[in-house]
Amino acid sequence: MDMEVVRELPPRPSAREVAVAVGMIIGVNVIGSSPSLVFGSDTSWFAEPWFFPPGIVFGIAWTTLFTLMGLALYLVWRHGTSRSDVRLAIAIFAVQLVVNVSWTPAFFGLQRADLGLLVIAVLWVAVVATIWTFARVDRLAAVLLVPYIAWVSFAAVLNYTIYAS
Repeated sequence: MDMEVVRELPPRPSAREVAVAVGMIIGVNVIGSSPSLVFGSDTSWFAEPWFFPPGIVFGIAWTTLFTLMGLALYLVWRHGTSRSDVRLAIAIFAVQLVVNVSWTPAFFGLQRADLGLLVIAVLWVAVVATIWTFARVDRLAAVLLVPYIAWVSFAAVLNYTIYAS
């Protein structure tokens, strides 16, 4: 006899939870994009590699990535900051975000591809650590960061190519 499995839908998020999620998404976007407002993205000081994307790609990519990061942060936060694994995941997320925003001043502000390469190497490790700690709390949150590590990997190749040229 075939029996249909009935699954309960997750509870609908409260207005407060939606507001927190939106706030985290906006907050990560504001923090993440703020260095570009100060330092810009002048590429005239280096030779762009053949695989350097058009400028508009960077804005679209980073807005998407920061949005996914904010949503991932919310998914971890909603498990409760009374849990030590949640606090650790949020702390590591904060560290990687600080490293992330330090790349633009190093690379574009100081026009130092070597320093940018050092920062992006640290960022890569920090993003992997963030994914790992997020996965221990909420697997979907970790999955949402996979495009981020892919983009940081691509950016590291770009940064290295600029440094090496």
